[in-house]
Amino acid sequence: MGVTRTEIFTEEQNRIAVLLKAMAHPARIAILQYIMASKTCINGDLVEELGLAQATISQHLKELKTAGLIQGTIEGVSVCYCIHPENWQLLKETVGTFLNGYVPNNECC
Repeated sequence: MGVTRTEIFTEEQNRIAVLLKAMAHPARIAILQYIMASKTCINGDLVEELGLAQATISQHLKELKTAGLIQGTIEGVSVCYCIHPENWQLLKETVGTFLNGYVPNNECC
């Protein structure tokens, strides 16, 4: 498999790709939905809620945090995660602009 040549794409194209890649797993969508519904969550809650192994949840949380979609604070032996508000707004704007760029054309296939 070849190396991805991200430098040939715009900053916006790369940003959209990173955000969508981080969301491109049903477990991560479920994690985000749970965090949004509860406003915050502690890692252990997700294991009970989703029925996945702690290691699996941790890996998905790591991917979401690396992409900047969530943030976490350490509280004793637990980590409390929440949506990263600035980056979430950026996601909404960036993906919204991307999706709104399509204008239906009845003369096209």
